[in-house]
Amino acid sequence: MLRDALRSRKARILLAVAGCYLAWQLWLTIAAPYKLANFAGAPEKVNIVVTLPFPPERFHVQMFQTYGRVSGTQENAVEVRGVKRADLTSVARPYWVTRVEPLQPGV
Repeated sequence: MLRDALRSRKARILLAVAGCYLAWQLWLTIAAPYKLANFAGAPEKVNIVVTLPFPPERFHVQMFQTYGRVSGTQENAVEVRGVKRADLTSVARPYWVTRVEPLQPGV
């Protein structure tokens, strides 16, 4: 019965879509740590600059507000303060995040 179900075109398309979705999620998870600058020796909460390949819009700012306080934007970057170090990988996970770096003091 299962073998007959897998022979149908709909089942193969569904399996292909599910496989593509899982591959996409795996790629996002693997790529996220490579977008992070070196935060070694940083305190538990850090101030960061998140660089995007385009000027951030309201959606992006609101998404980053779930991790800390957004203190401003500059060209293609968003400044976020008070982000837990444990959340840095989650901040870097979206495909539209290019880089996550520490915010330089005095900026």
